[in-house]
Amino acid sequence: MPSTHDALWTAYRDASDRGDKVRREDLRNRLIERFYEVVRFTAERLHTRLPSEVDVNDLISAGLFGLMDAIDSFDPARGVKFETFCAPRIRGSIFDELRNMDWVPRLVRSRTAKVEKVRKEFELTHGRRPTDDEIASIMQVSGAEYDKLSKDSRPVGVVSLDRKAFESDSSREVREVDVIEDGRQPNPAEIVQRGDLQHLITKGLSRSERLIVILYYYEEMTMKEIGLTLDLSESRVSQMHSSILARLKAQMQHRLKDF
Repeated sequence: MPSTHDALWTAYRDASDRGDKVRREDLRNRLIERFYEVVRFTAERLHTRLPSEVDVNDLISAGLFGLMDAIDSFDPARGVKFETFCAPRIRGSIFDELRNMDWVPRLVRSRTAKVEKVRKEFELTHGRRPTDDEIASIMQVSGAEYDKLSKDSRPVGVVSLDRKAFESDSSREVREVDVIEDGRQPNPAEIVQRGDLQHLITKGLSRSERLIVILYYYEEMTMKEIGLTLDLSESRVSQMHSSILARLKAQMQHRLKDF
């Protein structure tokens, strides 16, 4: 008697030949369930050699497309085990997904390989790292062409924020999202330093002189805008600014003598 496995394939082929889409879809789903473990095993095995930001579930999803393609193409009459037949298609489908996920174009990878090959050969021959001009000369490209080539060989990478950032003493895993810098927030140390510097520069200045320094260097206002704010002419603000700089320069030179 034919095994249940053989009977399932026979029923699937019969449904396909008759054009019974409903029956064929049901049987294909049963075949997918039967061979799902082959997909999962293949995806997990490949995942061990990939960066942590690659989700194994994405690989499994891609592998299922390869499994479905294998089911549609498989002919039991050839005497080949389906597990053997479907494995290359599953891997191929996963590799296609990885290529689609790759943010670095193939041309960039090719250029990167050329630059690295020249650099390694030079290091082996001369015992030191080559300069950019030496690499450009060996590759017989102009300076501008090498600049572009070098830029292309250092593409911007993409990192998952869920990736582990570093080992922690506690049991809690520290991820990239936990340590990424928020550029929108001011640096407290810089705020204190700017305040100290402002106090040092404006110490001993009159109120108008202090305002000129703050508005010009900290608020980035023009001489004309400062004049309108302080009810002074633009030329008067400029004169006062020059006088302030001369005095600050003299003070700094005097302080340097103490060191």
